[in-house]
This record gives sequence, C-alpha cells and structure tokens, in this order.
Amino acid sequence: MNPLSPHLLPLGAATNSEGKLELHNVGFEELVQAYGTPLFVYDTDDIVDKVRRLVGAARWKVAYASKAFLSVALLNILKEFDILLDVASGGELAVARAAGFPGSRLIFHGNNKSSSELGDAISYGVGLIVVDSFNEIERLIETTVGSKQSVPVLVRVTPGVEAHTHEYIMTGQEDSKFGFSVSSGAANRAIETILEAENLKFMGIHAHIGSQIFLLESFRKEVEALAPLLRDYRPRVINLGGGIGVAYLNYEESGDFDIWAKTLTATLDELALDFDYEVIVEPGRAIVASSALTFYTVGTLKEVEGVRTYLAVDGGMSDNPRPVIYDSGYEAFLPRAVASDRDKNFRIVGKHCESGDVIIKDAFLPGDVVVGDVIATPVTGAYGYSMASNYNRVPRPPVVFVNSSGHRLAIRGENYDDLLRLEVY
Repeated sequence: MNPLSPHLLPLGAATNSEGKLELHNVGFEELVQAYGTPLFVYDTDDIVDKVRRLVGAARWKVAYASKAFLSVALLNILKEFDILLDVASGGELAVARAAGFPGSRLIFHGNNKSSSELGDAISYGVGLIVVDSFNEIERLIETTVGSKQSVPVLVRVTPGVEAHTHEYIMTGQEDSKFGFSVSSGAANRAIETILEAENLKFMGIHAHIGSQIFLLESFRKEVEALAPLLRDYRPRVINLGGGIGVAYLNYEESGDFDIWAKTLTATLDELALDFDYEVIVEPGRAIVASSALTFYTVGTLKEVEGVRTYLAVDGGMSDNPRPVIYDSGYEAFLPRAVASDRDKNFRIVGKHCESGDVIIKDAFLPGDVVVGDVIATPVTGAYGYSMASNYNRVPRPPVVFVNSSGHRLAIRGENYDDLLRLEVY
C-alpha cells in the first residue's frame, strides 16, 4: 500500500511539482502522446552509468548478454565503451553486425548452434566461440576443414552448483541442457578434444550458474568447483557468467556490483593460480532491467464482487511474458501520482485470450484509477521486448530512448502491415 520505492526507477526519473513522473525533464504524458501505449522507455544515461560502474568494479572484462535486450541503437551506445557482447544466435549476430559492433569483442553462445551460424561467426571474426556439446565440437571442426584460421574456443562447463533462483533460469546444476559436466569428466574430454583439433584453439572455461542470484555464496561455490579444471589446463580466459540479482519489488535490493566483484576476485585469489588469465563476467540483466519502464493505458475495470478487481491494459503477455513463464513479480504505479498511497488491490491483466495473461497478480494502485489512465510497471528493461511475441496478432510496441539530451525512437512499433509481411498469398 506504500508508494513506489524510488530505487526501482531509473537514474533520470523524478517527480515534478504536480507529482507527475518525468524522465530527464521529459514528462510521461509527452512520451505517451508522442509514441502511444504500450511503450517501453529506456533511460540510456542509466545504462551508461551501470556499464561504467561494472567495468570499474574489478580487473575484469564485462560482456553484455544481448538476450536481455538487443537493438542497433543500444549497441551504438555500448560499442563506445570497453565492453564485450554475448550473442546466442545467428539473429543476434546479425544485429551486432548491423550496428558495426567489432567481431573481436563478440562471444558466441548457444547450446545448439548450426553449421551456418558457426560459419557466420567465424567469417565475422568473432572473438570467442563457446562450445556446448560434443556434437557442436564436431560441427565446428567440420566447418573449419581446409581453413587456415585458428578458431578461439571456450568450453562451457556445468559446475554442479544449484543457484537459489527459479528452476527455469538455473543453468549450473548437473541436470542441464547447457555445457559439459565437471564431475563426470565430460569437461576434461571436451577440452582434450579441442586441444587435439587442428583448427581450434582452446582459450578457456565458461560457466554460468543462472540468473537472479542474490546469494553471493553461489558464486564462490562456482569458482571453487572450477578449480581442478583451472589448475589442470591453465586457461587464458575464465568466464564466470553472470546472474547477479535485480530488484523488481519494493522490498528487494539489487545485488551490489562491488561486492559481487570482490567475492569473485577474492575466491580466485584464494586459489593462488600460478598463471596469467583474464576474467570475463556477463551481467546482462543487471545493465538494462531497471533502466526501463513500460507504460500501458487502462481499458477496462471489472469488479468481481467479493473476489477481486481486474484492471485490463492494452498490452500483456505479448510484451512481458515473464510473469506467465516465471511467475515473476512486478510493481505498478500511476505516473500522474507517483507518491500517492497505493491503497487498492487490482489484478492487472492483458488483452490476450488467456486467463493466464496476468501482468501482476496483486498490484496496489491508488483507488481513484479510472479507464483511460496510464499506469507504469518499472524494471521492464530485460526480457520484456526481447521475449515479446505477436500472440493474437498484437503488434509489438515501440521502444524509446530518453536521456539528458531528450528522447528518440529506438525501435518503431509494429503495424498490421508488419504482421502480414511474411504471408504468402
């Protein structure tokens, strides 16, 4: 019932003298009038601030995981900084190429990369290719037959660490579709296979234990589980993945970048490794999640007497599937009255033909909300637009960037012509 906590809003968010939300002195009403709703709005100054803090937190390389959110406009910002980029498909690689992101700064992930994807990655000069299975090693060897290139490879391993997070975003446990098991010896066999391959160059180890991890002890266990491989193979690159937790709700606190860095580096120091290596981390969500908000327009208020009040908006599971997939929690607020007490419970739902099309099961908003009001959900910068769909043939919404210089369209909203462009008549 309390007002929205300011720590869930991006850097440039403020409340004006009328109690309305502004982003870098741009009123929310101006944005909604210019671009409509649903609408993703990213504070790019907030993104830049997080990148700078992460890069400076330790002597490591930071790789942005593009699956969290990817656009040419975003990459045009990120490529100006000392940051790497993770891509996990030929499509993500195509966006990186369109933005002119240097191939040498790319890391190509994915548990089932095709031969054509591997070929594209090699031809673009991708800096590191992360192999995930013996089948993929075979494909990579076949792709490089007759080539004089030496392809730099990381071996993804499953360290056997079960991170305390949702089961769908746990990736470091033994029962995983990702990587080679350390305990079974599969990781050793994969490394030996690469060392023997003529055109593959073993560069190091990659591990990732999951996303939304708040318990730093999980990261310590990850490093300790990798220790035998590190000592045996003396890799030039140790990629420890990401997963540091992000606050979505008033009572949550995001993981601290500096403490995360100290945990990882201190644990590595304790191993007393006697060779030179470079550490890479992949804090994708942590860079963009809280940098964005989604604006919706209220279309229907339906009170089921004695049960609940439904508040239906003009978006839903097509622009934010996380609540449906992961039962993820979000806050909501009225941007026309940011500091008002949120004294009435609503179930915020979308416009799709699914009872499960729920954005927030128990959302508190001021009781005076009416049809036509704009509501906002914060911390929607990761895995909203990137997982968006056209379910019910609903067009995907536009994405707008705002900073101290103003606002601009980064991705235009789809229209009905876009929905028909692939149809064969």
